Amino acid sequence: MKILRTEESRFNNLKDYDFKPNYLEIDHEGFSLRMHYIDENPKSDQIVLLLHGEPSWSYLYRKMIPILVKGGKRVIAPDLIGFGKSDKPASRDDYSYLNHITWISSLVRHLKLQNIILFVQDWGGLIGLRLVAQDPENFAGLVVSNSGLPIGKGSSEGFNQWLNFSQTVEEFDSGKIVNQGSMRALDEEEIAAYNAPFPNEEYKAGARAFPTLVPITPEHPQVDENIEAWEVLKNFNKPTIALFGHNDMAFKEQDKFIIEKIKGAKGMPHRRIEAGHFSQENQPEVLSQVILDI
Repeated sequence: MKILRTEESRFNNLKDYDFKPNYLEIDHEGFSLRMHYIDENPKSDQIVLLLHGEPSWSYLYRKMIPILVKGGKRVIAPDLIGFGKSDKPASRDDYSYLNHITWISSLVRHLKLQNIILFVQDWGGLIGLRLVAQDPENFAGLVVSNSGLPIGKGSSEGFNQWLNFSQTVEEFDSGKIVNQGSMRALDEEEIAAYNAPFPNEEYKAGARAFPTLVPITPEHPQVDENIEAWEVLKNFNKPTIALFGHNDMAFKEQDKFIIEKIKGAKGMPHRRIEAGHFSQENQPEVLSQVILDI
């Protein structure tokens, strides 16, 4: 396995991102993969786990983390393998849905996290909802924004357009992609920060692979496992809140599955917010306050 590691200098002096780095070495098929994660206010026993998706990294949470820490939370925000400051296997074949679940599970076990309030967006939900299904007693609450847990029954027009774009565009520009998925125009420094993990196309195997791994057909891996996970999630009775962006075309109206299926979602203050796909860029204060109120 060829493993790439982005030079640390590319992350120097990023706008609004001065968090202390932490690293976990994960054994994978005889190789060691280094996962980066933020761990702020570690003395608190009130855990918030923030999971990003495609093609972002923990930079996406730079505005939420200080708010949550001020509210007394211990905030953990990992970079998925293939993204951010984490290692990046160079072959697309090294990325799978199950591998991502396994890698994040390793971090949760390593940090011995309990009583977790989980916030997920995009692929963060595909991974994080499986974590909840694996060990529901380990979670104290769930906030879902522009995400879900697909079971091989198709996708939205918006996602299909994204899937095609991600596989055919010559240069995969993460900064521009995040900017296009935000209702607030990012400045040049922010766009550059989203591109910082990827010096060239060789580093983008994970970002290129992710859209193809979403289980939107019965033939996709992990469909049966997601169906089984939903059976557990239906009975998850901790506070569960859906905050989806009005302007997110990829997950438009997918919040109904969270609201209607999960027991803990009954009677909770779900709402559509003024946000695009990357809601953390548009409504960090709103999202953070909902987490703090759980």
